[in-house]
Amino acid sequence: MFRIVAATLMAASLAATAAAEDYPLRPITLVVPFPPGGTNNIMARAVADRMSRTLGQPVVVENRAGGAAGTIATRQFAKSAPDGYTLLLAYTSNLASGPNLFPDVGYDPRKDLAPVGLVASAPAVLVVHPSLPVRSVAELIALMRETGPTFQFASPGVGTVNHLAAELFAQKAGVKFTHIPYKSSGAAMTDLIGGHNLVQFTPIPAARGAIAGGLIRALAVTGLKRSPLLPDVPTVSESGLPGFEVSLRYGIVAPAGTPPAIIDRLNRELDAALATDAVRQRILDAGAEPVAGTPGEYAAVIDREETMWGALIKSIGLKIEN
Repeated sequence: MFRIVAATLMAASLAATAAAEDYPLRPITLVVPFPPGGTNNIMARAVADRMSRTLGQPVVVENRAGGAAGTIATRQFAKSAPDGYTLLLAYTSNLASGPNLFPDVGYDPRKDLAPVGLVASAPAVLVVHPSLPVRSVAELIALMRETGPTFQFASPGVGTVNHLAAELFAQKAGVKFTHIPYKSSGAAMTDLIGGHNLVQFTPIPAARGAIAGGLIRALAVTGLKRSPLLPDVPTVSESGLPGFEVSLRYGIVAPAGTPPAIIDRLNRELDAALATDAVRQRILDAGAEPVAGTPGEYAAVIDREETMWGALIKSIGLKIEN
């Protein structure tokens, strides 16, 4: 009996190895769990176009807009065959914040997904209307302490990473605020420029023009290092809140159970794509920074971010019905 089981396992292992060596034999689908447009699509297409050439098969970007911060489409994806032919463009919201915001998302980002590798990291920028009498993070914190909980902080919506960045900022600074949610980044930015809201975290590309034109003022960026898009703007961490970091992280994952040889092949091709000037420039133009790495390094990022956002969301008692 033992010999039969051992032989069966060995045969299965050899079959998986052979399949990995021949991989890929047909087109690969890269699922983006959001509607067309936006930074997620830019990241997916930047690497898919290059990987199509090196893999010798098309990597087709497919949008699946299911709502709930991408968690609905991610749940569907997690049930895909673990054969390397269906991949997912993963993102902070569907791997870290979403599983803690929405009840019963139906997947575990640690157990049901197999990390392939990181693609990019995108910090945000803390911006204020010029009428607000602050020119630094320290002055903003002082004003918030003086004003108290009625101080208003805007965001593109409840549970967005920009909203959570404000909650993390307030928690680390020991201040309170009233949240003013909008329906989109564009609407929040329009009202900031118009002076209808006075402070928010926002994606750097969405704010660069208004900052350059003096319509809004940049106080700090949320990465651990300064952004090449705003090199004169300090980080929040160097401005009085050491260790503060909020970045949107993009990566590629496969369904759990995908053969390691296929994961390794995809990781090599992904890293090779990220090393090319054309791909790097497309990512930089979108306000992000290319980040290559191993599947294990990406798994550690997923674990760290889910832990961080999960603790914050629990501490403020935030839940959203999906």
